[in-house]
Amino acid sequence: MRRSVVYCLVLGVLATVGFSRTSAGTKQENLQNCLDGFDTCKRSLLTPTQVRQLTDVQRDKNLWGCLSGYGECDHSLLTPAEAKEVAETARRQNLLACETTLGICDKTLLAPSEAKKVAKIERAQNLLNCETGSGTCDHALLTPAQAAEVHDLEREHNLLACETGQDLCDESCLTPLEAKEVAGAAHQRNLLACKSGDGFCDDSLLTAEEAKEVAEAKRERDTLACEGGSAACGHSLVSAEQAKHSGTKPSS
Repeated sequence: MRRSVVYCLVLGVLATVGFSRTSAGTKQENLQNCLDGFDTCKRSLLTPTQVRQLTDVQRDKNLWGCLSGYGECDHSLLTPAEAKEVAETARRQNLLACETTLGICDKTLLAPSEAKKVAKIERAQNLLNCETGSGTCDHALLTPAQAAEVHDLEREHNLLACETGQDLCDESCLTPLEAKEVAGAAHQRNLLACKSGDGFCDDSLLTAEEAKEVAEAKRERDTLACEGGSAACGHSLVSAEQAKHSGTKPSS
C-alpha cells in the first residue's frame, strides 16, 4: 500500500515538472512569435512587463519603417511629434529624388521654390544630354542659343564618328568636302588593314599601286614568319633562296 502511495506521488511530481517545462517552452515560443509579428502571438500569455516592452519595440520598428521607407509603416501608431518628423523626412526624400533623378519623384509635393530649383536642374541635365549625345535630349527645352550650340556639337560628333569609322556615322549629314575627307580616311584604314593583315581588308578598293604595296607587305610578313619558324609561314610567297636560308623547304 505504501509503495502504491509513493509511486503515485512520484508520478505526480514528474507530471508537474513536465507541465511546467512545457508551459515555459510555450510561453517562450509565444514571446518570439510576438517579437516576429506573427498572428499566432497571444498577448494574454505575456507578463505585464513583456507587454510593455513589446509595445515599445513595435513602436520603434514602426517608426523606423516610416522614416526609412523600408518595412511596414502604420501612421496610426505615431505620436503627433513622430508624424510630423515622418512627414518632414518624406518631403526631404522626395526632394532628393527630384533633384538627383534617383527614385520616385512626386512634383506635386514640391514647394514653389523647390519646383523652380528642380526645373532648373532638369534643364541643365537636358542640355548636358544634348551636348554629349548621352541620355534623352529634348530640343524643345533648349534656348535658341543652346539649340545652335547643340546643333554644331551634333555635327561635330557625327563627323568624328565618320572619320574614325564608327557605326554612329550618318554620312547624309556630311558636306561634300567632309564626305570626301571621310572617304579618304576610310580608304586609308582599308589600305592599312590589307597591309598589316589586321582587320577587314577589301581588296576591290585598292588601286593597282596599292595592291602591289599590299603584296609586298604580305611577302615580308611571310618571310619573317618562315625565318621565325612560325606555322603561319606562307611558303608560296617565299623564294627558294629565302626558304633555304630559313631552314624550310619551299613548296612545290
